[in-house]
Amino acid sequence: MKMVVEIAKDLVDRLVKWSTMASWIAGLALIASGCATPIGVHHVDRSVAYHSLTANVLSAEKPSSFSARELMNLNLYQRFEEDPVKALAELHAGLARQGDEDRVFALAELSFFHANNTGDRSYYLASAVYAYAFLFPGKHGTPPERIDPRLRWAADIYNQSLTQAAKSADGAYAIPMGGTFRLPFGELSVTFEEKDLIWAGYRLKNFIPAADVEVRGLRNRYRTPGIGATLAASIEPVEAATSKQYEYIPARLKVPVTAFLRLDDPRGALKSGKLSGKLEFYSPDSVRSLKVNSVEVPIEFETTSALALTLEGSPVWDFEIAGFRSGDFTIGAQRLGLYMLHPHQTGRIPVVLVHGTASSPARWAELVNELENDPRFWANYEIWLFIYNTGNPIAYSGMLLRDALAKAVAELDPEGKDPGLKQMVVIGHSQGGLLTKMTVIDSGTHLWPFTVPPEELTVSAETRELVTHALIFKPLPFVKRVVFIATPHGGSYQALGFLGRLGSWFVNLPGRFVKMNVELLTLQTKGLVLGTAGGIPTSITNMTPGNPFIKNLASVPIADGVVAHSIIAVDSDGPLKEGGDGVVKYVSAHIDGVASEKVVRSSHSVQGNPETIQEVKRILIEHAKGLSVRQGASVSN
Repeated sequence: MKMVVEIAKDLVDRLVKWSTMASWIAGLALIASGCATPIGVHHVDRSVAYHSLTANVLSAEKPSSFSARELMNLNLYQRFEEDPVKALAELHAGLARQGDEDRVFALAELSFFHANNTGDRSYYLASAVYAYAFLFPGKHGTPPERIDPRLRWAADIYNQSLTQAAKSADGAYAIPMGGTFRLPFGELSVTFEEKDLIWAGYRLKNFIPAADVEVRGLRNRYRTPGIGATLAASIEPVEAATSKQYEYIPARLKVPVTAFLRLDDPRGALKSGKLSGKLEFYSPDSVRSLKVNSVEVPIEFETTSALALTLEGSPVWDFEIAGFRSGDFTIGAQRLGLYMLHPHQTGRIPVVLVHGTASSPARWAELVNELENDPRFWANYEIWLFIYNTGNPIAYSGMLLRDALAKAVAELDPEGKDPGLKQMVVIGHSQGGLLTKMTVIDSGTHLWPFTVPPEELTVSAETRELVTHALIFKPLPFVKRVVFIATPHGGSYQALGFLGRLGSWFVNLPGRFVKMNVELLTLQTKGLVLGTAGGIPTSITNMTPGNPFIKNLASVPIADGVVAHSIIAVDSDGPLKEGGDGVVKYVSAHIDGVASEKVVRSSHSVQGNPETIQEVKRILIEHAKGLSVRQGASVSN
């Protein structure tokens, strides 16, 4: 018996030792293999961790951790992968009649995910409804906190869902309309008013979702964060339109528009499946925010895509050379060459942009894109564009600019009560700067090339009227500030030599100048022309250094009460007096008496340079501040 006990004790001791050894071996093996415990952490790069926390259906094409957690807690995760329709139906059926914000957000995101995978537009519409109910629950819930990431995600999901839900079977954005639309859990009745699609005497049509286009050629793409589906719309005239200003809107313009589906108590109606709402449309010209449940909410706008769509394939690019070569070349039914990107609003100050030689208003696109997206600008200003045939005599083009501006002001403000139209700013690049100067000078007879006054010219009445109107004029009283950009006040050295002669040779002056040219040559033979005219000059001739026209124009001072600024391009780091931009030398662009002179290290096409744009913004803010001081208003920095 004793022996048996000892054998048993020895066996137990051996087992204990083997057990301890096995534990150590297992522990060593665990350490050696790097295996994790059932619960623990795994250290990752900070960017990986951030991505896992912020990934959502829009950024990563998979549901966020918030929605995945909701599925897990309701034991629906596997079901959603296998049968998303049933999982969404069960998730919806379990909604409480009030609150339940986590589930509402999950339904918005998961419905969008399912719609993306299947193309079923009813789930896009459901996603928009859920997202709206999450953002604006009203009395039946609590809106998300401002720092809750789901606030912005839900807004983006609403915006994208509304865009996708409105597309037709062929992928195009459908014509806006009301009616009853199917939802996976019920139906949505929508009202819509046609008047929402009337803009500046035009009807909006052919909507293109901004989310569906990629912008090229512009430095920055701007989106004003807010609520709504961002679109770009084409325009067609409304037969009953009587407004004068709609005629200044270019026919190919694409207008930034935002669609907003306003829902009536969606959180309270989700359980019943019977929802109602109204489809609304807004443009940046009309309003920048709207009220939902008495809360002011910014509207999402995207103007950059509308600008790029306007310029895509536009004939304005063809005009640059054709308009230089032919003085009669036009784009459609021009209205004295003046165009507006928005309907004029009383009190807004026009900023008129005048392009240079062999160019067009399209070359202002970078500046327009930056100004249109700066609240300090659109709170006070609006953009006008002037287009002209750049091979024509500068005096003639200057006359057209003055006439176009005077006519627009008279038509838009016949009673002279609009304060904005009395504080116009004109900005000209290159030759456009010379035209700009001709809006703010009293020419007297400085530009008059004849030895006798107008009434003694032995020419036709039409010729006498034209040359007098083009060469003897007063400053426009409503132009209060001008900006010269790379302007050849002393002429352009590119106008000299072979290239200049070749350029002039290519220019075909307007047909109305044929008879005038004969009369001018006749006057020259009679000794009534100062110098040697040699016929009607082109703009290249006018800009040749030493040409009487450019010298006389440079000698005329800017009118009192007008503030002038210079932005001069220099493409080298050497002394300014020896520098230039490849077309205009610094000494030609520099003039005395300006309020400011900014030198930008750039080639001649400096109007889109970031430094130029910042300087233009500074000047415009300064102009608006000066007005606010006189008028008792305020302008923020």
